[in-house]
This record gives sequence, structure tokens and C-alpha cells, in this order.
Amino acid sequence: MIEAGGYYLRPPIMYDFKPWAALREESRVFLKPWEPLWPSDDLTKTGFRRRLRRYARDRKEGRSLSFLLFRARTNEILGGLTLSNIRRGVSQTATLGYWMGERHAGKGHMSSAVAMILPFCFDVLNLHRIEAACLPTNMPSIRLLENAGFQREGYARNYLLINGAWQDHLLFACLAEDHASRPSRVAPSVEGILKEFL
Repeated sequence: MIEAGGYYLRPPIMYDFKPWAALREESRVFLKPWEPLWPSDDLTKTGFRRRLRRYARDRKEGRSLSFLLFRARTNEILGGLTLSNIRRGVSQTATLGYWMGERHAGKGHMSSAVAMILPFCFDVLNLHRIEAACLPTNMPSIRLLENAGFQREGYARNYLLINGAWQDHLLFACLAEDHASRPSRVAPSVEGILKEFL
């Protein structure tokens, strides 16, 4: 678990299915323009169980880490965050992705989550570069990344299959040295971090 500033991040477990599915369902229209098409059984218990198996396999193989974001005071699920495409060797890079429930959007929750995950990426996982991409029309996401210290690096044509169509994306990255040069913040506490992954 990664905890700071009244929030915590932890990998999803089967117990999370009902609140996760409820938040995703009520946010479906809000999320649809920014995400890949959902499988037909995505919000079923079977679909969630399959998702957890994939997360566990990817974590064991060192390819990705998936988290849910919670408000610490109430243990309410607010959204989710994933570090995917983790590359080691001479790259030491991962891709950051995230989603927020509609009723929680625009309140700074995901900014706090990204501020929590970056020290984990650089200081615990020893990564050098965190990449992120977003649609050019997604102004809230662009502001979030820029405020978190990400630099805009490029424009990728037909980069990801989003909402059933190949779409252009803006490319961002935050390097370990970018993060180290920012004003210091309270370091998040990290407990029980996925030893088999490290």
C-alpha cells in the first residue's frame, strides 16, 4: 500500500468488485471517450476475476502494477492507476495510465495519486522515465500531467485504439531528474510492496 495526504493506493482484490463495478457503471458515459471499448462482461464478477488474474500474472512477470485509489478516511474507491509496459535493462521505463469516477473528477484526487506514485516509481522501483499519453482534447489530463512535472515530448498519430477508433495522442514523460528537481513534498509511506515484483 502507498499512502499519503489522506489517500492510499493498493492493488485491487475480489472484495473491491461491488464498489468498483458500481463506480465504473455510473461513470460509463464519462469514461467512454477516453478508454478502450469495454468487454461485454467487464462489470461482471467473472470479468473482474479475470482482470485480477491478469493483474497478478503481469505483476509476477514484472510487466505492470495496477492500483485502486481510495480516500483513507472513508475507504471509498475514487479511481484507478496503472504502471504498465515496464521495461528494464537500458530503458528503466513505465507507462502511467489512470481513470477517475465521474463524481470524483476535477477535485484534485488524481493529482494526489500521481504525486504519490512518482516517488514510488523512482525511489522504490528505480525507474528512470515515466511516460504518459492523452488525447489532445483531454485538457484536464494535460493539466494534470503538466502540473505533476511531465514534459510534453511529441505527438503520435493513431497511437491507441480508444472508444473503438485509432486516435492521435500527445506524449508526455517525467524523468527521475525532473522529479528530483521539483519542490520537495511529503514522501508517501510504502508498506507491503509486492516483493515478488521487486
